[in-house]
Amino acid sequence: MSHLTPPRQLPDTDADADGSPDPDVTSTDASREDPEPAGKPTPATPGAPEPALETAAQDEAAHDALETAARDEADPDAQAEAQAAAPVSPTRPGWFGWRRRFPRTARGIWLGTTVLAAVLVFVVLLVPNRLDYITVQSFLRLPVEGIFLAAVLLALPSRARRITAAALGVILGLSAVLKCLDMGFRQTLARPFDLVFDWVLLSDAADFLKDSLGRTGEILAVIGVIALVVAVLVLSALATVRLANVLARHRPVAVRSTLVLGVVWIICFTLGVQFGGVTVATKGYAQYLSNRVQYVRDGLGDAEVFKKQLTVDAYAKTPSDQLLTGLRGKDVMLTFIESYGRVAIDDPTMGPEVDATLKAGDARLKAAGFSARSGWLRSPVTGAGSWLAHSTFLSGLWVKNQQRYRTLTTSDRATLTSYFQKTGAWRTVGIVPGVRKAWPEGKYFGLDHIYDSTHLGYQGPYFSWTPVPDQFSLEAFQKLEHGKKNRDPIMAEIILASSHNPWSPIAHMIDWKDLGDGKVFYKIKKEGTDPTEVWKSAKRVRTEYRKAIQYSLDSLTQWVQRYGDDKTVLVFLGDHQPVPTVTGGTSNRDVPVTVVARDPKVLKRISDWGWTEGIKPADNAPEWSMNTFRDRFMTAYGPQGG
Repeated sequence: MSHLTPPRQLPDTDADADGSPDPDVTSTDASREDPEPAGKPTPATPGAPEPALETAAQDEAAHDALETAARDEADPDAQAEAQAAAPVSPTRPGWFGWRRRFPRTARGIWLGTTVLAAVLVFVVLLVPNRLDYITVQSFLRLPVEGIFLAAVLLALPSRARRITAAALGVILGLSAVLKCLDMGFRQTLARPFDLVFDWVLLSDAADFLKDSLGRTGEILAVIGVIALVVAVLVLSALATVRLANVLARHRPVAVRSTLVLGVVWIICFTLGVQFGGVTVATKGYAQYLSNRVQYVRDGLGDAEVFKKQLTVDAYAKTPSDQLLTGLRGKDVMLTFIESYGRVAIDDPTMGPEVDATLKAGDARLKAAGFSARSGWLRSPVTGAGSWLAHSTFLSGLWVKNQQRYRTLTTSDRATLTSYFQKTGAWRTVGIVPGVRKAWPEGKYFGLDHIYDSTHLGYQGPYFSWTPVPDQFSLEAFQKLEHGKKNRDPIMAEIILASSHNPWSPIAHMIDWKDLGDGKVFYKIKKEGTDPTEVWKSAKRVRTEYRKAIQYSLDSLTQWVQRYGDDKTVLVFLGDHQPVPTVTGGTSNRDVPVTVVARDPKVLKRISDWGWTEGIKPADNAPEWSMNTFRDRFMTAYGPQGG
């Protein structure tokens, strides 16, 4: 080629990762200023390489590098590396050209995102589904699932590999979300999230947010949660696709590494190798998924089991005039104290103060001529789910989930309260201050009249979740029902909600004459604790829980002392243990149960139960399943009882 011959014009090769020209770069010929007249040759330095030829060679090299990367199984990471290595002219800027202009930065970002992808997958495979199990040792393990997935991805062709990797990433993301739900449920209900029955509780959580943060806060929180879930699914899918591409690009090394890790896992699993008390070779993720599948299968079959149990009722055909004959003419109060669990009595940090409250309550009752007997009941729930415990106690069936509750409340199964109604000898009422909206289940439980939070005459403030303080609820019961003259005997189901989570702020006892319409509690609430501060310390949470239980017990025993008479029969119990923050994660689900009466004949009928005298059950007092109480109670107070 003569030095006077114009250089051959090559196509613009400054393309981005997808091979398309940079849209921000205009043609060199269109923008170059030509100082010489057209057709006049540009002088060249003797012995120096021709600039145009050198540029053409560089452009052709870059073009070849891009084509090679594009052919490398359409691997975007390989394309990025090729672009980073391709020589370019500094006159070609552009956002999509940053990898070629900053190759070291591009390489660092590529390595960093690959490492993050591996860490994300590794963490999802190994992280336990409960917070108290998360330790450093829990991540110093070798998951067989990771080795197996690597082998599968290496064996698949390009397109199938990407599709499989993306699908596996979504599954990993879903399991990560499920593990987070498990952690939250274990912190509140001491059990994992139930994929069959617990979805309805999410709407209850939204209602809780609405009450705590307002409608706007609820909407923002729900949107935030949805966005977070979507982000987890997308990131996990991108992570597995990234790792699949890396495995394919370095196939020989990946195959050897997978084989070596597989052999190491087998050896460690066979020998039971441990590090820091944790087994190194683990198949925990596969076991977790297997357990989840089994839980779903059990849940789907539970409906048929429960329907059969509904039909078994020893008192279904008993004539109404033979029901509860031992309590005729008495005012019977079935009272639930929220979260009043065994931990309040047995725990060494709370027990002494609660014991003092129980002794003071015993003294009040004895001074008013009352006696009491106490035992233990095992609740179907812990941490929350009060309605499940209430329905278990009243129906005589083990109501352990929402599906059973819905099946029960839409059936014709009789409850303890509805049997009182069936006799026609009692007016049945419900004092349910925790109910803030329509409660259609009230009819199922056989209640003639229901007083919710809006019908008790309370004009004071909420105490966190608690709409009405216990002392006011009991005083309202006295004014609205118990204190009326010339009335029929009453059977009342009463819910005392002041000891409901979060136990801050809480009310305290005041003179009964000063209760008025409840506005006096505005000052009391203002003097109380801030729940956001209390929940920063487990110790403070336990302290506030203990104070709330003491308040509920004082309210109840003072009411009996003040308004009780010869016709009064009080049955009070806890519905479930509090959250693990208070219980310390114990699996014990016992709650105290007590029967109080002034008439000695009432307590004589349960003398064979072996319960402890007084309102504090002894450690060795009988422990019954909560669903057995209904039939035992009806037998004791039936024609053959006593």
